[in-house]
Amino acid sequence: MTSSPRSSRTLRVIWPQWQGASPDVVAMLTPELPFSSAQLGYHLGSRLLQWLVPPTDGPEVVVPVATDQEGLTSTDGVFAREIVLEQLRAALGLITDEAPDRIVTLGGECSVSVAPFSYLASKYGDDLAVVWVDAHPDTGMPESRYDGYHAMAVSHLLGRGDAGIVDALPGTVSPSRVALAGLHVWEDDQEPFTKRWGLKTLAPSELQQTSEPLLEWLRATGCSRVAIHLDVDAVDSEEIVLGLGMEPGGLSSEAVVRLLNDVAGVADVVGMTVAEYVPRQVIALRNMLGALPLLSS
Repeated sequence: MTSSPRSSRTLRVIWPQWQGASPDVVAMLTPELPFSSAQLGYHLGSRLLQWLVPPTDGPEVVVPVATDQEGLTSTDGVFAREIVLEQLRAALGLITDEAPDRIVTLGGECSVSVAPFSYLASKYGDDLAVVWVDAHPDTGMPESRYDGYHAMAVSHLLGRGDAGIVDALPGTVSPSRVALAGLHVWEDDQEPFTKRWGLKTLAPSELQQTSEPLLEWLRATGCSRVAIHLDVDAVDSEEIVLGLGMEPGGLSSEAVVRLLNDVAGVADVVGMTVAEYVPRQVIALRNMLGALPLLSS
């Protein structure tokens, strides 16, 4: 019997993973910040999201994430592969122990959706659709030019990519049940995978004024449940810069709120992730405060 929203158990996962973004990209996109602070921006962003969202009276877990920035290298086309895999297994262990019906994940970079969505895929099978709201497709592969794991999150959720990472997942999702909403920025070597796998893609211009193209796709999947990933860089950077990169031409924040609530109106939301928040001003302020008399360590 399907659990009702009131009776089901919702787990909140705090996952401040930052290793999915490789250092050269972080340095390039945050030139105004000291590199060591910028590289841990996702870590701080996850903790701020935990504070910003309304409190929960349900279970909450924090995935242990290493903060040592030294000695990280790319292995088999994935930056910090061993740490990423270790933290993925830790997250799956925490989730499995709680055995929730629904999962809210506050990250961290985009790859924090892989573990909870994989768990939900194993629980709900073909009745689960995934709506990935992001400026980017995240369909990179280990052989792609960019070795950041956060750009491969969708690929691994589909069962593509690094064999060791895929083998650690309890479930995967068919490409026919994944839609990329708000997509308008991608690398040339990601686009072929997006097309080859047959993923549904919807540009900001298709969703800015109406949610219907996405809702029509969702209804056609026949799925009664949906997991939603929100990368905050889907919000037009000309309105506000929330993510690591500045991506103009995205969805308005108003359109994002409308879109996700409309999705919730036609399917049972069993997964909700907010990811990729980099609090630039907070990082700069923290660095300044840490250098003041009586406040420095």
